[in-house]
Amino acid sequence: MTTRTFRIAGAALALGLTVSGLSACGSDDTSDAGATSAAAGGEAKQIALLLPENKTARYEAFDRPMFEEAVKAGCPDCEVLYSNANQDAAKQQQQAEAAITQGADVIVMSAVDGQSAVTIVQNAKSQGVPVIAYDRFIAGADYYVSFDNKKVGELQGNGLVAAMKEAGKASGDIVMINGSPTDANAADFKAGAHSVLDASGYKIAAEFDTPDWSPDNAQDWMESQLGSVQANLVGVYAANDGTAGGAIAALKGGGVDPLPPVTGQDAELAAIQRIIAGDQALTIYKAIQPQAEDAAKNAIALANGEKPMSSTDKEGVPATLLEPVIVTVGNIKDTVIADNFYTVADICTPEYADACKAAAIG
Repeated sequence: MTTRTFRIAGAALALGLTVSGLSACGSDDTSDAGATSAAAGGEAKQIALLLPENKTARYEAFDRPMFEEAVKAGCPDCEVLYSNANQDAAKQQQQAEAAITQGADVIVMSAVDGQSAVTIVQNAKSQGVPVIAYDRFIAGADYYVSFDNKKVGELQGNGLVAAMKEAGKASGDIVMINGSPTDANAADFKAGAHSVLDASGYKIAAEFDTPDWSPDNAQDWMESQLGSVQANLVGVYAANDGTAGGAIAALKGGGVDPLPPVTGQDAELAAIQRIIAGDQALTIYKAIQPQAEDAAKNAIALANGEKPMSSTDKEGVPATLLEPVIVTVGNIKDTVIADNFYTVADICTPEYADACKAAAIG
């Protein structure tokens, strides 16, 4: 498979930024409130960034700082109002209302619950505040930026089939640990994976939609299935790296050896290390920098009353869909390391030094 490599500035991993935290309705930002500076010709624009949770490492480690840096670069006088909902849809609604009350000119939101987020969009737009659906689709938003999420599922499915065949398993049972039932993207990942796995000749023996994308829930469910599926288990579809980690913990705890191939998504550091160690077969790398920069660019445009720049649409919403990339042990150097997403030192800690040497990394 040809790998499309995205260039990511390494400096984005260590940003020293000052942002304004929401002071009402449950904001989790503890940074000092930044003073609003005057923009040429009027008051500085305020851009609210509402992220869904922090169980998935990417949002706090990458999405937030990269978005803030991109806003600062494109609009030095703009102010970012940040909040994280910690998987609480009602809390996210309160945070959106607080942002509007504080004078947000545009909201960039990754929804906890795609269905309830429609109400947030409707309320914001009724008050003249446009909404960008970031990473997770929300019907009725003014703009949507994400990845081709059905293709993510297809890449996961094809990667799992290839890994099972490489392990010498031409048939057998698969279990599917899907994403959160409230995340619209999870349905696309699931559909994409099913389009491959249903026709693969392997049997889907059990399937689970993981509440809140919780690794603990994934681990508990996998443990509950071992008694019935362990004898013929040849592969595990896990929708992201958090659920993959939970599944692998359950498999190891249940004495499964060797481990069957396990998929993932998000290229979390722990997952890259599991791949090098041989515990996880693959992950999906979604280059966050271009996604964050696109969201920032279009947030600034919408805040200034301009139309967003889109390359396609999803359900009538102008959209930009970026390209996901499969990562296995064979292309870690050409993807996450080449893009400075992680350094060799990040990955090859003493615990993984021998595995890195065996994989010719570092």
